[in-house]
Amino acid sequence: MEKTLKQDEIDALFQAARTTASPEAKPKIRARVVPYNFASAGEISTDQLRAISMLNDLFARNLTHNLSAWLRTRLQVNLVSAEQIAFNEFLMRIPEISYVASVRLEPLGALSILQLDLAIAPSVIDLLLGGEGHSGSLRELTDIEESIMASLVEIVCRELTMAWQPVGLSFNFERRQMQTQAARVMPVTEKTLCLSFEIRMQESSGLLNLAFPAVVANTILRRLTGEWGGRRRHADESRQRIEQTARGLSFGTTLQLPSVRIEARELEDLAVGKLIRFKLAANSGAELRSGGQLLFHAQPVRLGPHRGARIEAAIDRQIEA
Repeated sequence: MEKTLKQDEIDALFQAARTTASPEAKPKIRARVVPYNFASAGEISTDQLRAISMLNDLFARNLTHNLSAWLRTRLQVNLVSAEQIAFNEFLMRIPEISYVASVRLEPLGALSILQLDLAIAPSVIDLLLGGEGHSGSLRELTDIEESIMASLVEIVCRELTMAWQPVGLSFNFERRQMQTQAARVMPVTEKTLCLSFEIRMQESSGLLNLAFPAVVANTILRRLTGEWGGRRRHADESRQRIEQTARGLSFGTTLQLPSVRIEARELEDLAVGKLIRFKLAANSGAELRSGGQLLFHAQPVRLGPHRGARIEAAIDRQIEA
C-alpha cells in the first residue's frame, strides 16, 4: 500500500535536506584541550639529547684510547644512553656493590655522581699488577684496590674535561661515596641528566654512569645551543612586525619645570593662595620627560582646546651623564 505524503510533510523533508547540505550546518571542530603536566617542564628535547650524545661520543673515543694505553690492552667504551630521569630513579639503578664517587663541576660548584660497575675492577687490577686481565668475583675493594680504582676515575674526569671544553666545565674527582651518602648530594626528586657508557674488556664489561643535577644540565644545553654570548637574529618579517607593534605602545609623558629644592619650613607653611618662589630664572624652560627619561627642553603652549609642548632643544646626553 503506497503512502501519500501531505504537503506539510513534504515541506519538512525539503527543509531537512537544505539544512544538511548547508555549510553553516556542519559541526564545528573544537580545539582539543590537553591538561598541562607541570612535571614535564624543563624536559630535554630530542634534538638537545642528540647534541649531548655527539659530545659524549667524542669522550667515549678518547677514553677508549687513553684507557687502552694506560692498561696496555684493548678495550672499548661506547655511549649507551642519554636520558633525563629523577635522581631517585638513578639511585635505584645503582647495584648494591659498586663504586660511587662525587665529582665537582667548576665553575658552577655543583656536585654530580659517577657510578662504575665493579665487574671490571678485577680485570683492571690484574692488568695493572702485571697479569693478563682475568675476571674475578664481585666483591668489595681493599684499600689498595680502591686507590687503583680512584686513579681510573681521575682519568675519566680528565677525559670528560677535555671532551667538554666547548661547554666550559671542569670535572674534579672528590672522593668515593657510600650509597647512603650519595643520596644527599642532590634532592631525590630533582631531574638529572643521566649518561651511561659501557666499558667492554676482553673478559669483563661494566657500565659507567654519570648523573648531573638540573643546574648543570641547563648550563650544558644553553651553551650547546649557542644561547650564551649570542644574540638571536629575527627574520626581516618578524622584525618589521615587532617594530610596528612597538610603535603603538604608550608611554607616560610630562612637561614640568626642572627640579628644585625647597626648605622644609616652606612646605610646612603651605596654605591655599600662598605663592612659593622657585629658585629658577623667569625665562627657564620646562622639561619634557617620557617614561621618566628626560628627552627635550620645551615650552608649554595651547593647541586649540588642549595643552601642548613646543620642542625647543634636545638634551645633550653626554652633558647629562
